[in-house]
Amino acid sequence: MIRTVLVVGGARSGKSGFAERLARQSGLPRLYVATGEARDAEMAARIARHRADRGEGWTTLEAPLALAETIGREAAADRLVLVDCLTLWLSNVLLVGRDVAAECAALVEAVAAAAGPLVLVSNEVGHGIVPETPLGRAFRDAQGRLNQDVARAASDVFLVAAGCAVRLKPAPAAEVAW
Repeated sequence: MIRTVLVVGGARSGKSGFAERLARQSGLPRLYVATGEARDAEMAARIARHRADRGEGWTTLEAPLALAETIGREAAADRLVLVDCLTLWLSNVLLVGRDVAAECAALVEAVAAAAGPLVLVSNEVGHGIVPETPLGRAFRDAQGRLNQDVARAASDVFLVAAGCAVRLKPAPAAEVAW
């Protein structure tokens, strides 16, 4: 069975570190697909820090927009592909005015058809206040739908909060020991 793992959580929750540990545990060669773009000095510093924190043993490929195509081309049984993150990718799609529904559908299709193991990182953005602007609300709604669709296609889903990962799928037994 080809595993596809979705790791969701809030900003700075530890989701990227958890995803990277999962990737290292696979024992496979690792491809890191980065979706963020260094549009300013602060973001460039974040990207550099992220790369340094990952350490050795990664090949990096940037795919700020062509994520479905990249997964289709790069996923293979003999290596693990880690995508970080779906949230920045979705922001990029929105900012360039692409058809969000079509792009998300293509991404979910690529995830479902991947020829090798994937680890996908995404922010869970719907826990806060309702965004003030129409663009903010459209982004929040699209991200929520994308996370749900990718979770359906994934074999495993984890929620990371405060550096702690909780398995959501396959779901643990819904029992309470009294």
